[in-house]
Amino acid sequence: MGDARRGLLIILSSPSGAGKSTLARRLMGWDPGISFSVSATTRAPRPGEVDGREYHFRTRPEFEAMVAAGEMLEHAAVFSNLYGTPRAPVEAAVQAGRDTLFDIDWQGGQQIRNSTLARDSVSIFILPPTIAELSRRLRDRGQDSAEVITARMAQSRDEISHWAEYDYVLINRDLDETARRLTTIVTAERLRRDRQPGLSGFVRTLNEEFEETRHGLGA
Repeated sequence: MGDARRGLLIILSSPSGAGKSTLARRLMGWDPGISFSVSATTRAPRPGEVDGREYHFRTRPEFEAMVAAGEMLEHAAVFSNLYGTPRAPVEAAVQAGRDTLFDIDWQGGQQIRNSTLARDSVSIFILPPTIAELSRRLRDRGQDSAEVITARMAQSRDEISHWAEYDYVLINRDLDETARRLTTIVTAERLRRDRQPGLSGFVRTLNEEFEETRHGLGA
């Protein structure tokens, strides 16, 4: 049908430990054309992390200057550090018809849904099957101290309270099934009428064919 669609902003949110990062990797494995949005942060790089790959690492004054200049699509404070999405790469991807995946919290999702790119977004929230399972996953990761896990669990309750603000909500009881449902959502969103700019022209062509057929039948 000729006309390219605009890129989709796929917002994926969940409390820590609900499987969001794994599902994000599954989604990009399903369609390598989906790019991951690299956030900016004021936290220090962890061993092995590279600037521009895992995050754009910025000082707090640099980050705050970007916010003041309107260069952030969304931003939020998380555990005393600032995180945010640089606006320019996302707008370029939308214009080029490339889909972008966001692994962000409810604050970031809310800001994108209230931005000029709201109509290009689809938001999905991932819930754990139980709170006990959520706690177990956090402990089994072995990345955080008991104190940090307690703080993450407290934050999870606040995060979960925003579930109804999202377009879709998936309960991650089974990873394979949740991943399948996630790809189904993205497929359906790509096929929405208002995301197919070539439809109007195609329907005009069909109507012209109706007229040609009518005249050919001597109507």
